[in-house]
Amino acid sequence: MKRFLVSLSLLSLIFYSIPVGGIPVAKASSPGSVVINEIAWMGSLDSTSDEWIELHNTTSSAIDLTGWSILDDGSTTYSITSGTIPANGYFLIEDSENATDITADIVIPISLGNSGDSLSLIDDNAQVIDTVNTSSGAWYAGDNTSKATMERIDPLGTSEDSANWANAVSGNGAAGQLGSAILGTPGSQNSVFTGANPQSGIAFETLSVNPVEGDTFTIPIDATNMTDITSYGFDILYDATMLEYVSSSEGDFLSENGLVATSFNEGLENNNPGKIIMGGTRINVPQTGVSGNGTICTLTFHALQDGSTTLVFDNPSFIKDTSGDISLSLNSQIITTDPQAVDPATNLIITESSNRYELNLAWSAPSTGADSYKIMRKDVYGNFVEIGTSTQTNFIDSQNLIPTHLYEYEVIAIKGALESSPLLNQASDSRGIQGDNTRSDRVDGRDLDNLARHYTLAIDDTNFDPLIDTTYDGIIDGSDLIDIGANWAITY
Repeated sequence: MKRFLVSLSLLSLIFYSIPVGGIPVAKASSPGSVVINEIAWMGSLDSTSDEWIELHNTTSSAIDLTGWSILDDGSTTYSITSGTIPANGYFLIEDSENATDITADIVIPISLGNSGDSLSLIDDNAQVIDTVNTSSGAWYAGDNTSKATMERIDPLGTSEDSANWANAVSGNGAAGQLGSAILGTPGSQNSVFTGANPQSGIAFETLSVNPVEGDTFTIPIDATNMTDITSYGFDILYDATMLEYVSSSEGDFLSENGLVATSFNEGLENNNPGKIIMGGTRINVPQTGVSGNGTICTLTFHALQDGSTTLVFDNPSFIKDTSGDISLSLNSQIITTDPQAVDPATNLIITESSNRYELNLAWSAPSTGADSYKIMRKDVYGNFVEIGTSTQTNFIDSQNLIPTHLYEYEVIAIKGALESSPLLNQASDSRGIQGDNTRSDRVDGRDLDNLARHYTLAIDDTNFDPLIDTTYDGIIDGSDLIDIGANWAITY
């Protein structure tokens, strides 16, 4: 969405390099050292104003971006007043802090045209570091319907090659200002990345079985393709209405199964549910790293309710080797919690009650117990409909039973808001005479008169009498008349 902004003149400024957190920050830059990596020119499903631009550092040193800018269509300048992009890391520029639920590295009121813009990344010495779409033609990728972002395929590939850009094919758990899922990867490796050198990855392990509401479960965080790793720090977001955080434990990757001393810490940010902060490091002297694959750590949660939720790595999560921060692929994980299972009742026995035109249903309670039971009977359309409930393990059906008709029943155990699978059986009442719709124990003229007065009425009609529908087909017609004729003058 394009807005008109006041254009700022580009100044060449000189700054001193300042170490951040003990990590040297490089001041010098060269074309391609930082690239425009992903563009949400279309906004999100929540708002066309949810626009953002992601930069990616292709070097092994952090770079101070203070005084850098992005020139939009040669007329509008988005100035980066301060900020550092980590080695092999990402820098997220958002139109507003609500554009994504991932914390922006800087908020600049950017405004990108849906028809295409020309973007130039310029350092503090007025040197062009990267460009995208210099022709100002249509964007190379991105979709305004699905809101898939425009992602760079190879950060080291040519920026002006349209073949090096593609629509995002998946997200990293980020959401827009109203909570819709972003089809893109703000702050992490692009979903279409196919660079020459595979980046190291950190991912939640996919659970083989969904946890059940009320269960306590663990989920490992695994490392792949690591080289010379010494330490890490993760900020992990989770939905506290869905999951209760229990604890975290250190995996055996850093310690090489206990061969190297390590230190591990974990806890909730300010002791408030919703964000876990954890970190671990090797403390061997001199410090050396570990390579390969393994489990970094394991999280334990208690499932509060059924449904789906997402675990997300938040900024400023990092992994370090002996030289500094390394490029990361931080993959979010959707957790699906199943509802508690309710065991079904067992041993359903149906017998004739002491009264005619009644059937007695009795069953055994499930071992896990039940609050109540729902009794279902198949109707004339072949659908099971509820005919009653019981808090006991028995029920008497006296609802317009037709003699000799075979009825099918289901008993469903209820516990809280959950239901069991049905327990089925069938039975009929052999007592009485089919065609005796007046219940006089004789088929005679009154039964015939009663049928005539209701002839052609269907089950949905107001005056429909189910006792006359002796064929149990939902309509009073000639087939019911045949039943009267077949049993005429018979008494019970």
